[in-house]
Amino acid sequence: MKDVKAYATQAADQDLKPFKIDRSEPGPGDVEIEILFCGVCHSDIHTARNEWGGTKYPCVPGHEIVGKVTRTGKDIKNFKEGDTVGVGCFVDSCGHCENCEEDLEQYCLEGPTATYNSPSPLDREVHTYGGYSSHIVVKEEFVLKISDKLPLNAVAPLLCAGITTYSPLRRWNVKKGDKVGVVGLGGLGHMAVKLASSMGAEVTMLSRSPGKEQDANDLGAAHFELTTSEENMKKMAGRFNLIINTVSAQHDYNQYLNLLKTDGVMVLLGIPPKPSEVQAAQLIMKRRSLVGSLVGGIKETQEMLDYCAEHGIVSEVEMINIDQINEAYERTLSADVRYRFVIDMKSLKNQN
Repeated sequence: MKDVKAYATQAADQDLKPFKIDRSEPGPGDVEIEILFCGVCHSDIHTARNEWGGTKYPCVPGHEIVGKVTRTGKDIKNFKEGDTVGVGCFVDSCGHCENCEEDLEQYCLEGPTATYNSPSPLDREVHTYGGYSSHIVVKEEFVLKISDKLPLNAVAPLLCAGITTYSPLRRWNVKKGDKVGVVGLGGLGHMAVKLASSMGAEVTMLSRSPGKEQDANDLGAAHFELTTSEENMKKMAGRFNLIINTVSAQHDYNQYLNLLKTDGVMVLLGIPPKPSEVQAAQLIMKRRSLVGSLVGGIKETQEMLDYCAEHGIVSEVEMINIDQINEAYERTLSADVRYRFVIDMKSLKNQN
């Protein structure tokens, strides 16, 4: 496919603008997708602006993709034209390492192929382009089935924010009666509250912003506690089985580790810009664990999508047109979104 419409940035200090890319024609095992909606992830901003290093330009971000199948290769068995499908954070992996064989493609030992800004699996000299585009071609094994029961625009962020929070909740077997703390009420945090409460946990929102209490309660949190209050932090010592920490800003891990029960676990989903000091005693004295988690593999992501369809769970989204993307980036950095921007990709059709 020549001249596929997209939005790209040409350098770290430049805005995203209309651009045209070449997409591969679908091979025997490929699915071609017309993109209907694409979520805006904080990772898109980091990559577009080369804040993590290694960005290849032109850069077309976007890895929260929902669309319709338009063509399939001759060997495709599980998808047909017109199916509603999704694509998440990666589009290929080696398939044979020990992690891939355990359905943990996100931890592929050879490195998964990210949906954008990765060497293409077809041509290592070309890098992948993401969902800020009209179409994408993906191997069948990395295409996900999407239920039409839910509003598709609000499903899109589940492909990153949803699975990023679902995966640790499942990994640490959250169940009815567990006490779960969620640090940070943003794109990830609001999904953690929804999912954990749906699993029967008693969820406490841990926040620095008193104005977010009503939202936290509406999303399913049983409690709201201000972490700026020393008295609050003292009274919560030893309360939680699990803490989902979504914050990417620099902060003190130790004050949250102190809130865990014996054998409690704090899972890090955000990556602060500088290393954080951890006091060994906070871990040793109560056999606590401090761990990290990425997104889920394809099998677990499909499980998450099916779970959300069954329980009526979607993201809270604000819709934008593609020409509002640069403003949306600035608003995301200012936490001025409730809680995820999603691009209506129909708006791309009118771009030159």
